[in-house]
Amino acid sequence: MGELDVIIITLGALLLLGLLGDLVADRLPIPRVTLLVLAGLVLGPAVTDALPDGAQDWYPFVSNLALLMVGFLLGGKLSRDTLGRVGRPVFVISVFEVVGTALLVAAGLIALGVRPELALVLGGVAPASAPAAVTNVVQELRAGGELTDTLLGVVAIDDAWGLIVFSALLAAAQALGGETGGWEALGHGARELGGAALVGLVVGVPAAYVTGRLKPGEPTQSEALGVVLLAGGLAMWMEASFLLAAMFVGAIIANLASHHERPFHEIEHIEWPFMVLFFVLAGASLHLDALATVGPIALGYIALRAAGLYAGAYGGGLAAGTPIRTSRWLGAAIMPQAGVALGMALVAGNAFPGMRESILSLVVASTVVFELTGPILTRLALVRAGEAGKGTGGV
Repeated sequence: MGELDVIIITLGALLLLGLLGDLVADRLPIPRVTLLVLAGLVLGPAVTDALPDGAQDWYPFVSNLALLMVGFLLGGKLSRDTLGRVGRPVFVISVFEVVGTALLVAAGLIALGVRPELALVLGGVAPASAPAAVTNVVQELRAGGELTDTLLGVVAIDDAWGLIVFSALLAAAQALGGETGGWEALGHGARELGGAALVGLVVGVPAAYVTGRLKPGEPTQSEALGVVLLAGGLAMWMEASFLLAAMFVGAIIANLASHHERPFHEIEHIEWPFMVLFFVLAGASLHLDALATVGPIALGYIALRAAGLYAGAYGGGLAAGTPIRTSRWLGAAIMPQAGVALGMALVAGNAFPGMRESILSLVVASTVVFELTGPILTRLALVRAGEAGKGTGGV
């Protein structure tokens, strides 16, 4: 059997594995993302080593493409319409929650003796949430009320802020861990963030003009995927943050295009197959010995993330003037964490090859914990706040 045959057969089998994961997740209290990562772990060298030789070489392309789509979709959430709809309280709470969690996790881990570079990276990953898991719980409970509305608004936009904070902390970690001087490190950070913004403008503004003049369907799909790939490639060439570049493009299109929702719908339609490959190959890249070595750090990270989310949401609620019941339960309700965190971990692992195993293993382990326990806490918060059964469960 030739190499190309093996690649095509393997990709087909992995995509069908993703379909099986959907079917199993509907019948078990385990999120499909967790199932896919665990399946990859079993297929990888840590357990059965069933994947063909060279499978790891596919990972950079598949993962970068999947993450470009994630960044683009996150940027679409930063439209004037969305920010106006969620309102000032949600805006304030989401900023408090993201920044507060990132700073508490980073500072807390440094105080516990963790390497500053690793602590900054984990601080950047910590605020990432799981909107799908939260929305599923709201729909299941048919919840409605002040807490429910605020919760849905926060998880709709907090990953976008989180991506900005993550990129800034990753640049700081690279400057801290490098052998460059202060000015050179500052220039590196400016290139990461400023280059992404420049790519966003250069690609996003013409794309916004074109989007409103294309018919729905295949032309829009080609345009959307082309824009995402062009932005990502230019950002990588400029040594800028490709995640932020994709997000800036999405935000510009969302605010300037007359039919801005079309490209986002098209990307949503084609995103999941790449995410399946991304999660399975992420699991396959894990090593069980690395999971064992990061155990103590993982416990500290989990505790600090939980404390940061609660404190950030509570403080943001007080600053925004939301009812005390909403402020009290919001932190518990936003605990779930899923694919965006894993994507951030992969980007950080590529930036720090020497810490790649530790970063990926730690984030995967903690994500499994938060994906399993987070929806339970979301459900508990909505029930204790008295909002279960008080609405339609709609978003």
